[in-house]
Amino acid sequence: MSETHPEIRDAVRALCKDFPGEYWRACDRERAYPTDFVKALTDAGFLAVLIPEEYGGSGLGISEAAAILGEIHQTGCNGGACHAQMYIMGTVLRHGSAEQKQTILPKIAAGELRLQAFGVTEPTSGTDTSRIRTTAVRDGDDYVINGQKVWTSRAEHSDLMLVLARTSPRDEGKKPHDGMSIFIVDMQQALDKKSLSIKPLPAMFNHSTTEVFFDELRVPASNLVGEEGKGFRYLLDGLNAERLLISAEAVGDARWFIEKACAYASERKVFDRPIGQNQGIQFPIARAHAATEAADLMVQKAIALFDAGEPCGAEANMAKLLSADASWAAADMCLQTHGGFGFAEEYDVERKFRETRLFQVAPISTNLILSYIAEHVLGLPRSF
Repeated sequence: MSETHPEIRDAVRALCKDFPGEYWRACDRERAYPTDFVKALTDAGFLAVLIPEEYGGSGLGISEAAAILGEIHQTGCNGGACHAQMYIMGTVLRHGSAEQKQTILPKIAAGELRLQAFGVTEPTSGTDTSRIRTTAVRDGDDYVINGQKVWTSRAEHSDLMLVLARTSPRDEGKKPHDGMSIFIVDMQQALDKKSLSIKPLPAMFNHSTTEVFFDELRVPASNLVGEEGKGFRYLLDGLNAERLLISAEAVGDARWFIEKACAYASERKVFDRPIGQNQGIQFPIARAHAATEAADLMVQKAIALFDAGEPCGAEANMAKLLSADASWAAADMCLQTHGGFGFAEEYDVERKFRETRLFQVAPISTNLILSYIAEHVLGLPRSF
């Protein structure tokens, strides 16, 4: 199953050869944004794969996008610096006005604009999105936004961002998630007017994570995406795509760990023989491989349903769960196989180990996926 779209994978693999471990270690050490890598992907058209041809993109499906991101991770690179651009623009594509699409999408496809930040999570709400406190109040031809977002990755490296804000109080809607809307924010303009500020949030992985603060930020009413009050529905509409692309990355990570462990176990000699000759080393690698290929089968099943326009919520969530578990198990196995050398920067294991751990938590935690499966797939009582 690893060779879906081999021509795409070959092209991505060739591009990634120009960005070896040394490049990523330097970025990681300096907390630097991998600008050259993102530019190379943009110039090659890979970040516009989901944008329709009429807007300058490739007009391909999630299957091709997953092949791109999976191969990026399988080569030892990381798509976290730009993967959001692939699926965030889907909100504009599916729910934006004709003017918004015509203005934004061709520029994203051409690399003239970056839209890769989505302000959703807040310090006090976490996963309970219905309790966000960021507000957008209509004032003539504008909305005035006030509030704060956290864990907003790539905000410092994005020209535009999408922001989820309350346009009516939580208790006024029929459901808790009613009354939220999505807005397109011109970040440079907002920064110049000092109505938006960005604070870097150092973390154990280099995803350019930030906190974003809105202070009387005026946004034209024409920047409202879709209808007022339906923002949460639009957010949900993009979650399956996000889960599937992240799942492909996790599978890619797992395969990188397995390849790395196999190479080291074959070369490293202790007591005059390769350590890979010992079943204590062989079996964990073999188990990681089996788990990874099984996870990928679910990923491919969910992708096939998504691209066919079929419901795939359960499959997308299970793909995310299984691929995240597979990548984390493979990471632990790879580090154990390398022993002390696994902690050394030059082997890249410790960097990828930190990066792949994120999939257990984001973009949704494995615990919440288990709750979803229990309630919505198995029909068990709702847990609290």
